[in-house]
Amino acid sequence: MYTMLLAHLAAALVGPLLVRAMGRNAFYLLALVPAGSAVWLATIDPLTLADAPREVSVPWIPAFGIELAFRLDPLSWVMAMIATAIGALVLLYCARYFKDTEPGLGRFAGVLTAFAGAMVGLVLADDVMVLYTFWELTTVFSYLLIGHYQDKQSSRRAAMNALISTTAGGLAMLVGLLMFASSAGTLRISGIMASDIWADAGPGLIVAMLLVLAGALSKSALVPTHFWLPGAMAAPTPVSAYLHAAAMVKAGIYLILRLSPAIAPNESISIVIAVFGAATMLLGGWRALRQTDIKLLLAYGTVSQLGFLAAVSGLATDDAVLAGIAMLIAHSVFKAPLFMVVGIIDKKFGTRDLRMLSGVGRAAPVVAIIGTVSAASMAAVPPLYGFVAKEGIYAALWEGGSWQRALLISLVAGSILTVAYSWRFVRGAFGRAPGAPRVATPEISPLYWLPPAVIAVGSVALSFAATGIEKVAGSFSAGLPGEGEGIHLVVIPHLGVPLLLSALTLGLGALLCVLARPLERFQEAVSPMTWGRDGIEDWVDAERGFRRLMRWIDKLAVVVTPLLQRGSLPYTLGTMLLVLILLASPVTIATSPLPDNLVLFHHPVEVLVLPVAVAAAIGAARSRRRLRAVFLISVTGFAVALLFLAAGAVDVATTQVLVETALTVVLVLVLRRLPIHFSRRPLRIGAVGRWAIAIGTAVVLCGGALYAADARYTAPLGPELIEPAYEIGGGHNVVNVALVDARVWDTMGEIGVLLVVATGVASLIFVTRREQGISRVRDLDGGTSIWRRRADAPLPQNALNFDARPDEVTGSNRWRTWLSAGLTLAPERRMVILEVVTRVAFPLIMLFSVYLLMAGHNHPGGGFAGGLVAGLGLALRYLAGGRYELAEAAPVQAGFVLGLGMAIAVSASVLPLLFGGTIFATATPVVHVPVLGELEFPSALIFDIGVYLVVVGVLLDFLRSLGAQIDQQQEVENDVR
Repeated sequence: MYTMLLAHLAAALVGPLLVRAMGRNAFYLLALVPAGSAVWLATIDPLTLADAPREVSVPWIPAFGIELAFRLDPLSWVMAMIATAIGALVLLYCARYFKDTEPGLGRFAGVLTAFAGAMVGLVLADDVMVLYTFWELTTVFSYLLIGHYQDKQSSRRAAMNALISTTAGGLAMLVGLLMFASSAGTLRISGIMASDIWADAGPGLIVAMLLVLAGALSKSALVPTHFWLPGAMAAPTPVSAYLHAAAMVKAGIYLILRLSPAIAPNESISIVIAVFGAATMLLGGWRALRQTDIKLLLAYGTVSQLGFLAAVSGLATDDAVLAGIAMLIAHSVFKAPLFMVVGIIDKKFGTRDLRMLSGVGRAAPVVAIIGTVSAASMAAVPPLYGFVAKEGIYAALWEGGSWQRALLISLVAGSILTVAYSWRFVRGAFGRAPGAPRVATPEISPLYWLPPAVIAVGSVALSFAATGIEKVAGSFSAGLPGEGEGIHLVVIPHLGVPLLLSALTLGLGALLCVLARPLERFQEAVSPMTWGRDGIEDWVDAERGFRRLMRWIDKLAVVVTPLLQRGSLPYTLGTMLLVLILLASPVTIATSPLPDNLVLFHHPVEVLVLPVAVAAAIGAARSRRRLRAVFLISVTGFAVALLFLAAGAVDVATTQVLVETALTVVLVLVLRRLPIHFSRRPLRIGAVGRWAIAIGTAVVLCGGALYAADARYTAPLGPELIEPAYEIGGGHNVVNVALVDARVWDTMGEIGVLLVVATGVASLIFVTRREQGISRVRDLDGGTSIWRRRADAPLPQNALNFDARPDEVTGSNRWRTWLSAGLTLAPERRMVILEVVTRVAFPLIMLFSVYLLMAGHNHPGGGFAGGLVAGLGLALRYLAGGRYELAEAAPVQAGFVLGLGMAIAVSASVLPLLFGGTIFATATPVVHVPVLGELEFPSALIFDIGVYLVVVGVLLDFLRSLGAQIDQQQEVENDVR
């Protein structure tokens, strides 16, 4: 199962590259992945999965009991077969549906393949968190697929409607599933369903069930969220054929079926699902009869059929679940080819309006046969498989007795509408349209109509496999309660009420077809769009109601946002801190003033350092000059480093000093674009308020730290890490080993954040481009300098006559400088002493940074500290010689360094897999080096090198954006170049 999912992931990643190389024919290769998965599933006997499901699991987050757990049983086998088999045929269909010139085709191919993998992962998932992860992945991928036509407002709006509707339901589902897991004591879905908590479910479990059903019903487009599915028809037709007919919309039905052991003991839940399902079926069928766009007609028909499936599946009896699974298969094999047929008609005849399509049946007879057979199966015309499945549902509900027979009446009414809109589709798509010219006969490649034909064959062939389907579905539903004697899926049913109801459905449906014109006039007459006034359509139309709700939220945001976000950083920060104080105040009042075991200080140095830190903090708060405030803040940072050092945390103290130094450099660079002084002092009452917030925040934070330390109820973990750090991680420096071994995932996340921050800062500064070209000294013309005085400033002429080009151009008779780009600075901007110090110190600084990197596993240091030192070395070169000197010191793009560092860090995580280990597994090989003897090279050093490069890249990005780029901007503004 892991191989199947990884294959989809790999195909999704290479999909855009394949499309770039092969064009639309790349879909043929991509189709091999879901096709291979379907073949593998076909080799498994689903009947054996009932008693012995296939299960695989790998710990994901062991601390919370979360595992990458997957389980293959009869239900997930059926859903996975649908997702993979139809997914492969849809990908084949895409190869002829799209043109090579289709914008964004590579992205579409990758996303559609990724969606197929996410759908397979969803139906196989046996862990609550894994299920939710794949659930939301399908939501995100569907959002991207629906919004494929980015230049169309309808596509963007439909994608957003689908995203918001299904995501809101998904969040409610997550809460419900976590409530299930808490009650059952396990995150395994199979374990939750097998738990005895359902025998006497209390109000908490009922609420949890309703929350889960909210997610299921929104995913399957049931009332009141049904509006997003017809809107999603703005997507390309392959998306409609797969996501909105065979795959994603079935996820909600799948979840209802999966929860059937929990729903069965609670009849009230079944009634709720039945009501929503029946209402959706009737509404979807009614709206389908009004559509003139054949794709929208099928979309509302899909809404109707999903309501049908939900109502039946929610009964959670053995017969109903068996029939529901049978109908779920039937819906996939007749609705997917119908959407594909619509795509062929749209592409070849240029319209989907049934009032304009005339003679398509004669112009494209093969396509007409595929569409007619599929529509007949949808209408449950015997002996097609749609009839077999629907007859099973009628029998299950009739045998169920009690209120299920009342539900049966509603579903029969909905099925009558299904017959009517199925005929409307066939007549409109393939018949004659009064007053419309006959369409021309196009050339349709067999490769175009073959995928829908293969799926449509299922509507015929599966009728002969009804007994086998009954066994597979029955193996899942066997443990559920039932009042009937057991139904059977047969092509020729016995004479009885269910068969009479099927005949009644077809007969009344045919009558509606005959009375199509009067029915249209009646629908128009009763429609609120016709007689409604004063915006009543906004209240009865679900999509308009949704838009109204979104407008209300926007208006509320417009009112609330100015109250809290005024564009003032002090006001925003003050609001946040004030909320913190108010939240902590009740806890503060209820606790004693100080912990009983409070120790005033641990080391005499604290008595000397703390007053300095306090004085610097107060001075920074009172300072009017920005530069003074920056340096006073730095004093507080260095004071904290001394406190760390006094506590024996050498690594932390070193990192604190380096970070504080780098931060000071960055802040000083930023200050060049800010006024020298802060804004005018506020009124006295404002100053008092600010001081009150500051002091209150200090009390809350310090008190929180004290009580957090006092709340320890287990022994500190630190001493227990000393031995494992050496025995497992191969290092004596516990801090560094923890960062690159025990807590390596945290470090990976942190360097990822650093990369994002650097990208954001650079994007804000460069504005138009992420990075600009690197200008080297050799590219300059003679006499070029930066930061010169204005032209009217008196300077000796010989001070301005210099040449920065290399010796091979100018010869050896020219000025010499300590730095490579020293002459690019105007003479009045140069500091010779700083240049000399930089020339001497820079190599030592870089060597020291490498030493910290290499020694960090056993001594203070590490990749983070080493990267900071290297970055400070580059900062020294920049400050001494300007932006050209920075380019000479680091003639590479910062983005390249960042990307290389992240790539090395990721490689360090997966490299152990090649040697049979696990992700981030550690090894410490010993190498015999002449003279030096035995040297240990821990594999974690590879990850540390990645950290080193990421930190260097971040600081280089800051120097380029906040330093060199601002230099250029100021030079242009001052016209001094």
